[in-house]
Amino acid sequence: MKNFSILIGLTIFGFASAQIPNGYYNGTDGLTGAALKTKLSQIITAGHVDQGYGSGSSGLWLAYKTTDRDQYYEKDNTILDMYSENPAPSEPGTVNDSYEYNYGSANAGGNQCGSANQNNEGFCYNREHSLPKNYFGGQSASPMSSDANFIIPSDYYVNSQRSDYNYGEVGTATKTFTNGTKIGNSITPGYTNTVFEPINEFKGDFARMHLYFITRYESRLPSFYALNKPETPFDGSTYQGFKTWYIQMLLRWAAQDPVSQKEIDRNNAVYAFQGNRNPFIDHPEWISKIWTSNMSTDDLAFSKNYKIYPNPVKSGGIITVDGKNLEQYTKAWIYNIVGQRVMEIDQPFKNGNTIQIQNLPKGLYILKTKELNTKFIVE
Repeated sequence: MKNFSILIGLTIFGFASAQIPNGYYNGTDGLTGAALKTKLSQIITAGHVDQGYGSGSSGLWLAYKTTDRDQYYEKDNTILDMYSENPAPSEPGTVNDSYEYNYGSANAGGNQCGSANQNNEGFCYNREHSLPKNYFGGQSASPMSSDANFIIPSDYYVNSQRSDYNYGEVGTATKTFTNGTKIGNSITPGYTNTVFEPINEFKGDFARMHLYFITRYESRLPSFYALNKPETPFDGSTYQGFKTWYIQMLLRWAAQDPVSQKEIDRNNAVYAFQGNRNPFIDHPEWISKIWTSNMSTDDLAFSKNYKIYPNPVKSGGIITVDGKNLEQYTKAWIYNIVGQRVMEIDQPFKNGNTIQIQNLPKGLYILKTKELNTKFIVE
């Protein structure tokens, strides 16, 4: 079969519209590379109002009232914790998650907690720096330490077990949490130490959060690197921002997991809370305009447990998907190489494992449905 490659940064567009204020991204037209990244840094820095880390119901605790509520899976308005959320489809009213958290402090009927020592999942949620704060100066380093664009609510125990491990792709897991998030040795090319791997459903979310971080704090990146923290992901530059192994992985994850409605809504809520946005949720195509990298057709970003045949397939033909438990997927989407959704299929595997594709132009396409992300070619 012919070998194809695609630009990782041509991240797939979500189907919903973000509420981008008129003129918010003025001055970005025609820019690429470092110039675009610097311009975006100026824009998202100018409007950022630090609301503080918070205590009681202030700061990040208050942010989570609007930024991280489950209206997408169980749709029960509980705290949406990406380290415990199980996105598997279920019947209406059925809870997929092993445990769930109500918003707010304990005296208000919620499940938020501070620094109490917990030894198991499911006790309380706290504030997780998706990029460990140790790498940029700790809890006193503001406004990074309280930036809701990359600090998320999470189970206290999972947060503590994550420690300062970088995100990565795990070979052999030493610890697996209830939704499949795991810790173990890295099989990410270029890095062999212990890593923390979220489930596929949220890898793009975390990738875009971290790309936001190295854009928002571009001018401070050399000082973060100068902290000489072991396993720091920073490379000391203001442009690339992260070490090659890490930036390449984030670009893969961003391509693998497109912008979702959840991310769009969260971006709008964070903007209302602290006055700045994640540009890579609003404009995922900017990832490729800033960081360019080739990804081959056998890249780690895509599923190895599912295969499509025939591949290539004739335009207007039928593809067969080979894999286990296909009936769990209630929707499937097909995207083209420039990130446009060209097909949406309800109950794609209800009556078998074949999909009739439309008369599509020749090219590389991606079949996506939650954990399944597989490439195929139309000839």
